[in-house]
Amino acid sequence: MRGACIFSGSSHPHLVEAICERLGQKPSKVDLKKFANGETSVEIKTSVRDQDVFIVQSGSSQINDNVMEMLIMINACKGGSARSITAVMPYFPYSRQSKKKSHRGAITARMLANLMKVAGVDHVITIDLHATQMQGFFKCPVDNLFAEPLLGKWIRMHIPDWWETVVVSKNPGGTKRVTSLADKLGLSFGIVTTDRTKRTQMSMSMYNSAILDTLGNDGTDEHNALKKEAEELRKASERDDAAPKERDWAPTSPPARSRGNSIRQPPRPGQHIQRAVTSAPMTGRARGATNGEPSPLANSHRPDSAGDDQPAKETEAKQTAGEEELTLRPARTLPTVEPVYRDDDGYEEPEGDDEADDHARDVITGRLIHGHIVDDDVPSPSASQYSEHRGHRSSSEDDGVPDHMTQSILSAASSRWVGGHGGDGGLGGTGDATHSDEEEEEALANPEIETHVTLVGSVRNKPVVIVDDMIDKAGSWIAAAETVVKRGSASKVYCMATHGLFGGDCLEQLEQCREIEAVIVTNAFPIPEEKRLNSKKLVVLDVSSLLAEAIRRNHHGESISQLYYLMNE
Repeated sequence: MRGACIFSGSSHPHLVEAICERLGQKPSKVDLKKFANGETSVEIKTSVRDQDVFIVQSGSSQINDNVMEMLIMINACKGGSARSITAVMPYFPYSRQSKKKSHRGAITARMLANLMKVAGVDHVITIDLHATQMQGFFKCPVDNLFAEPLLGKWIRMHIPDWWETVVVSKNPGGTKRVTSLADKLGLSFGIVTTDRTKRTQMSMSMYNSAILDTLGNDGTDEHNALKKEAEELRKASERDDAAPKERDWAPTSPPARSRGNSIRQPPRPGQHIQRAVTSAPMTGRARGATNGEPSPLANSHRPDSAGDDQPAKETEAKQTAGEEELTLRPARTLPTVEPVYRDDDGYEEPEGDDEADDHARDVITGRLIHGHIVDDDVPSPSASQYSEHRGHRSSSEDDGVPDHMTQSILSAASSRWVGGHGGDGGLGGTGDATHSDEEEEEALANPEIETHVTLVGSVRNKPVVIVDDMIDKAGSWIAAAETVVKRGSASKVYCMATHGLFGGDCLEQLEQCREIEAVIVTNAFPIPEEKRLNSKKLVVLDVSSLLAEAIRRNHHGESISQLYYLMNE
């Protein structure tokens, strides 16, 4: 291309060579080096005056050096009087930090966009941003290309009976990406969601405690007064047991009576408090009147508890004659609610609709412990930790509640109700509807957390393609693969993403997972040659043709809309 210069950063030189080969030119010369103290030095060896400059720099394991190197190259070309400067970033650095995850967090992706604008960039080309709304961070045009055409072509060419494939998202955040690919190929799609459950971290001195029941209406402690009252009731009950008394409780088979006598009396103030303090006084009060007070059973809602003493023979005669005994039944106050029908096993089912539960059969649940599917009879780590915690309580859990905290004991903002970590939500935190990928991976790797997984969609005897924008850690991918195979009875599983970051031993774990047939990524993010050679399941797709065509069209002022839809036939 005449009037264009393509510079290569140090992150992905092989991709730049492939792009230049397709465009029929060589990479422009640039000298990249570092000083002894680690500072980056850039020197442009080619004239860029009145030229369209394209700087290709992706992310890599040295992400911070790559970012600084790109900013210096942009500013150097701006100082060299370039006509336009386009940053070609197949993987945009810090794309996962596009929102605040805490009150004191930073939106790093927006900060990087501002730095690029200050350096002098005029245009940005990238592939599959982690969050598409990041395009609003820039004050220049952004072309967010999709690797979807390449992935769709691979599915059609390498998966037998690809038209039966089900495209699955491993979390709700990737649903839009999955449905887009499924619509392009005319396939079905599914969703895997996880819900982590963990034992409540409140101190055990607060758990099942009666302290909340001993607070008066004004928030003061009435424990001493209640204790004194309970002692008096106990003594009165002992005297009442020794003295003869008349029978004042209801007969075993109460006769029929009018509905007007069965009126529930409101409970006396403080009655629930006394029940929480001791159970012995309540027993005494239920057996007879104490200190001249009428029995609580006299105001009970049971028929004939007020003292209508009819002979037992008359009751038996009425029952023999077939008279229906009057009982209290709840009245239907919602006439619009349809009646509930139950089958022989007691399960609810709609009347006359045999197909009503077809959609429910496509919802499959399971349990994940340490990131793997387990049977339903496997004990939960949360339950075992709870039992052990109750048996060995620390001294800090027996600390008393300060007096000034008494009235705020039910406050949701109190750290005692969130494990002392001050989690989000107490003061209206910034928690998102779904957890971030990093939090999901940490939860799956934590043996103390049991995760409930739900698969929505039918995958029985069908190949499954799990799709996301990047593969960094293997936990969520393995969990989703085991779910669709062990619970959903899928035939094969393919893991597919645009950016293969493969942090740590991620690729080795995916290689050892029996449920995964292949791992498909693009070369938008550089993958070390050792990892590519040691993995038999890894498939790398080339995006050099996509980027080369985008560069050519931008240089000549052509539309790039077709790059979003062409399937590279």
